[in-house]
Amino acid sequence: MTTPSTPSTPQAPYQQQAYQQPPASQQHGQGMQTGYYTSPIPVRPATLGDALASEWTKIRSVRSTMWTLGVMIVLLLAIGVLSAVVVSASDADISDTPVLSLGFFGVLLGTICVITLGVMTIASEYGTGMIRTTLTACPSRARVLSAKAIVFFLLTFVLTTVLTTVVALIQTSILDSAAPSGDEWLRSTVGVGLYIATLGLLSLAVGALIRHSAGAITIMIGVVLLPLVLAIFMFSESLASLQRWLLEYSIPNQLSIFYDNSVTSSGGPSGWDPLWIMLGVTAAALGGAYLAMNSRDV
Repeated sequence: MTTPSTPSTPQAPYQQQAYQQPPASQQHGQGMQTGYYTSPIPVRPATLGDALASEWTKIRSVRSTMWTLGVMIVLLLAIGVLSAVVVSASDADISDTPVLSLGFFGVLLGTICVITLGVMTIASEYGTGMIRTTLTACPSRARVLSAKAIVFFLLTFVLTTVLTTVVALIQTSILDSAAPSGDEWLRSTVGVGLYIATLGLLSLAVGALIRHSAGAITIMIGVVLLPLVLAIFMFSESLASLQRWLLEYSIPNQLSIFYDNSVTSSGGPSGWDPLWIMLGVTAAALGGAYLAMNSRDV
């Protein structure tokens, strides 16, 4: 009985070669290092200018900015022009009413858009977790908050000032009334722009403190509207002084002062006083936001 022969194993086309250590000139940290890429861009620490460029790229590239500012533009232009057209068509006597005061209604509604954008400028990054990437690229939290505040303030101030100026020009051309003085023009355009931009900074500071978009927006809407609503429903004589104080220092009334159309006949802030009040409140809130960002983890 014959045993079947085992078929011979075919020879491998190539044999496994033993690992060879690369020459010393190619080993990391030994001798000359060849084959490594060296960037021609000089390495330097990040500056405030870099943070400003980053924040400007972020704020102009997200759709929320376009939507909120777009709605603000529509409100200011549409309501400002429509109010002038309605008053002109009604043949009402507005000789005692400052013609620029008709722009107040559009600006008051536009503040909601500014508040929303101010909160979302920083609170949305906490919601999405993008703030970790931002602080990794720029570890200085004070620099990050400063860059956000500067970019947002300048954007809001320029846009509001331009829109209020356009609305004021249209209203004075439509209505046959006394020409506004230089001080009235300045307060109803530049003054309103500074006040609205500072109110937006206050919203940004609240967003940094709360770190929640919906909660911070709700708080800011309450700050704007709640004092005036509470004052309207205070009918008791014992609350007359509190009612008058709430009316005088409510944000809608402070905004109307720039148009020489205060809801109170005497007392309270006047002229440029509302701007100084808002600057003081905003500075305190921003100080708290700086402390909170440096003391809390992301």
